[in-house]
Amino acid sequence: MFLRVTSWRPSSMQIRHCSSVIKAARDKLGSLGEGQISLHKDDASGIATVTLQHQQRHNAISGSMMVQLANIVEDLSSWETGKGVILQAEGDSFCSGGDLTTVKAISNPQDGFLMSTLMQDTLTRFYNLPFITACLVHGRALGGGAELTTVTDFRVFTNTGEIGFVQGRMGVVTGWGGGTRLVKLVGPTVALELLTTGSRLNGVKASEIGLVNHHVDEENRFDETKSWLMRRISHAPEVLQAMKKIVVAARDSSLDDSLLNERQVFSPLWGGPANLKALEGNIKHK
Repeated sequence: MFLRVTSWRPSSMQIRHCSSVIKAARDKLGSLGEGQISLHKDDASGIATVTLQHQQRHNAISGSMMVQLANIVEDLSSWETGKGVILQAEGDSFCSGGDLTTVKAISNPQDGFLMSTLMQDTLTRFYNLPFITACLVHGRALGGGAELTTVTDFRVFTNTGEIGFVQGRMGVVTGWGGGTRLVKLVGPTVALELLTTGSRLNGVKASEIGLVNHHVDEENRFDETKSWLMRRISHAPEVLQAMKKIVVAARDSSLDDSLLNERQVFSPLWGGPANLKALEGNIKHK
């Protein structure tokens, strides 16, 4: 006699009605695990800081932290004067992945689908924020932590920074959208190499494949990252946000849709406040 094993798969109805799945995921995950994710918005500089705070678990992401992150991204989405975001962590690690307390509590396909849906929705909205975003990595960024680093425009490493897509060693694959974003960042061949080998790369090796964009000193990592980001957000908020929208559309849309989007975000700026101020100042191209 053969035992027939059937694997659970989400129905087409569940996939289509994402909002109801996200609500169910919030209800399921919101009370699981400890740790915090904080948000600080500095209106003077236009830079927001999102900080993982779960040092006793090497900043592993618990269910409650997943819901907190979703709320933070929703808050940032309506920040009209924002220009940039720094994603960082406290302690000696960036993020060691999913918190085992949460993982063990939802170790079945149905709950895995709920978690994946919520995190993909949250991180995709982070990925598309109309700000210039940077992930500051010190210590380990493993598994889900490696996936988190792919949601920002830039990755900044200290000399202790290390990244590894080690999900395969746990018998799973990327579930938070990190595999898809990794392919966009480094191409399918390099992405497949990282996913199948689970290689852990330091900042130098990650730079060689285009995954890391800048290096900062460990001790002054936040100040140096903020200074580096400030040099890239000198434009008026509406201009900077328009630039990001153009890049997002070009990254994820067809050529025709991207060109249409570019016209739409360009037109309101032409003759707008920032444009007229520049004209009045008789700015010359040098």
